[in-house]
Amino acid sequence: MNLYGQDMDEGVGPLESGLGWTVAWEPEARAFVGRAALTAMRDNPARRDFVGLLLTGRGVLRGHQKVLVEGREVGEVTSGGFSPTLERSIAFARVKAGIGSDCQVDIRGKPIPARVVKTTFVRGGKPVQSL
Repeated sequence: MNLYGQDMDEGVGPLESGLGWTVAWEPEARAFVGRAALTAMRDNPARRDFVGLLLTGRGVLRGHQKVLVEGREVGEVTSGGFSPTLERSIAFARVKAGIGSDCQVDIRGKPIPARVVKTTFVRGGKPVQSL
């Protein structure tokens, strides 16, 4: 679940907070306040995606840690912690669209490997470990 003030706030739209499923896009002709702005955000190739991260190395994910791909910063962890169910650290992060399935998180100056996953980390008692 999203944390207000961490994963979402009044300055971040629903698409960048993983809440795009709450927007009634169909039927296409349906008009609502803000549809044009949301459509422009959805279709913008420079948009940021809200993703889950599963740490594959050792450490604990926390808010404001930098997400890296090939040494370049591509986003930031919004909230994170240790998952007893998965027995590893998990997090939500806001990243550039299309970063792929592998990344690193800067934890105290060290890039620790992580995997990009769906924000539903567990479904039906089984880990969800891919996009």
